[in-house]
Amino acid sequence: MTDPLDFFIEEADLKRERRKARELRNSPWWQRKCARGICHYCQRRIPARELTMDHIVPIARGGRSTKGNLVPSCKDCNNQKKQLLPMEWEAYLNQRRTLPE
Repeated sequence: MTDPLDFFIEEADLKRERRKARELRNSPWWQRKCARGICHYCQRRIPARELTMDHIVPIARGGRSTKGNLVPSCKDCNNQKKQLLPMEWEAYLNQRRTLPE
């Protein structure tokens, strides 16, 4: 797995992307996304107020705060995904599915 520290983003870029994410979080577009009450990753039904905003490609890994890169996520999935890229997240999920309980 790639070390998240392998990618470097300027502090000013990080602040700009976080500001854009906050603005989008207050938009009608985001309210509609959350109103569905479904986590993008695990597909579980979650109360809209408990969904978090997740960057599919994390800001720290070069992602941007755009509508195409933001999805509603339950806190469990968001916390587990951390700074993983989509292909790393898929590999993580596949590994978890094959482990005996």
